Amino acid sequence: MSADRVFIDTNVLTYLFDDSEPDKQRLARRCLESEKQEYELVVSTQVLQELYVSLTKGPAPIATTDIAEAAVRQAADFVVVQVDTHLVLSAIDACGRHTLSLWDALIVRAAAEARCKRVLSEDMNHKQVIDGVRIDNPFA
Repeated sequence: MSADRVFIDTNVLTYLFDDSEPDKQRLARRCLESEKQEYELVVSTQVLQELYVSLTKGPAPIATTDIAEAAVRQAADFVVVQVDTHLVLSAIDACGRHTLSLWDALIVRAAAEARCKRVLSEDMNHKQVIDGVRIDNPFA
């Protein structure tokens, strides 16, 4: 029997590197270390892409491109769900059913596809259940 799984959204991974948010940085580290002990961690190709962009964007990026690439490589060691046509169409359907942005719907549908019980994210409603997946905001 496989381990239970938890999906990690981009914002949780980004805070690991964001020195301007020390409380959230500490909570993100503590949360991921704790979750790794009990659960198999899951991301999607969307999260990997967003992580790189979130770390390197803007005039004062959070990290250098080398650090951002290393962060993506490290996150790629988790279970990775491929965002494909089927997943995009499933997310479009979820947008209408749950009033989600396409990006949030892709996160939820990728988590459901990977049989995750929870998504760790600050972007959706804490403790909301969408398509059988509970949203947990580790910063709430």
